[in-house]
Amino acid sequence: MNLSELRPADGSKQSANFRKGRGHGSGNGKTAGKGHKGQKARSGAPRVGFEGGQTPLIRILPKRGFTNRNTKEIIAVNIDRLNVFEDGAVVTVESLMEVGIIKNPKDGVKILGNGELTKKLDVKVNAFSGTATEKIKALGGNAEVI
Repeated sequence: MNLSELRPADGSKQSANFRKGRGHGSGNGKTAGKGHKGQKARSGAPRVGFEGGQTPLIRILPKRGFTNRNTKEIIAVNIDRLNVFEDGAVVTVESLMEVGIIKNPKDGVKILGNGELTKKLDVKVNAFSGTATEKIKALGGNAEVI
């Protein structure tokens, strides 16, 4: 690298207070980057999505369904996935993430009763299905809602 090869980083030369349209010598004079004439070259150009008075596409397309703002996204884990833990281990949301069974717990974790559990575990998560609770307690484990 030589001193003659030094140059500023890309995009670093344009400052926030760059003066557009202040003459040819400024490098961005005359039309100030707006091109020649037309609606977008003038002040008061239309907002994004405006179609010149024609009904915009967003108003033409049908609106369907309903999105509940208060919904929760619960991650479901089948009980047979818990066999990776050692006998007598305490299973929490954090331990499920460490093992790689879940990546992002979002609003909570629920244990479902699909499959067979072969180990006695102390499971502490947000929710359990009825069959999952029965299978955990049948082996002498504990199912605790946190």
